[in-house]
Amino acid sequence: MELAYYSEYAVRLVNTEEPRRGTDSLTSVDAVRELTGPAGGPAGRVVDADLARLRAVRTRLRGIFEAADEGDEVRAVDLLNALMLEFPVSPQISGHDHVNAETGRPDWHMHLADHAANAAAAYSASACMGLAVQLTSLGVDRLGICEASPCRNAYVDTSTNRSRRYCSDRCATRANVAAYRARKRLENERSARSGRTQEVTQEAAPATER
Repeated sequence: MELAYYSEYAVRLVNTEEPRRGTDSLTSVDAVRELTGPAGGPAGRVVDADLARLRAVRTRLRGIFEAADEGDEVRAVDLLNALMLEFPVSPQISGHDHVNAETGRPDWHMHLADHAANAAAAYSASACMGLAVQLTSLGVDRLGICEASPCRNAYVDTSTNRSRRYCSDRCATRANVAAYRARKRLENERSARSGRTQEVTQEAAPATER
């Protein structure tokens, strides 16, 4: 599995909360199990304490995305490094369960082995490692916060031209519609002001000029 894939762990965790909307889906142990995946992975070891642990990590991960979005690269890196020291990973080469159909040989790839003390630590370690891989390969400015108000979801911009500004197509569409409506309102207001100005000018003109 590509290590960059694990950055989605960070995005999913951060986006369980939408501060400006006042919503939070990470409020129960069942929600933690749903977040952490199949029962064979960290989800199979989830306990009550993992809820508070992941909520704390979520706040710190959001801080990384916000720092990157504000252009503070050093702060973003420092925050991520602090998390990686707290939640180290155990990388291993895997491939026995992925055999190349053409060659019959294992498709060797890097995998993060789960030797963490608890489910929250396992998930956090993977999330931080994935985020670090994306940050160092794509750039800190690829970590963003959605520009569509009131959404403040996090995202990783993997586009070729660094053009992503929204967390989803839905938010992009909503923002474009809002921008279009704002432009139309401005055009209508300008047109109305122009019409009133012409009326005033005509009324003020001397009779000989009419």
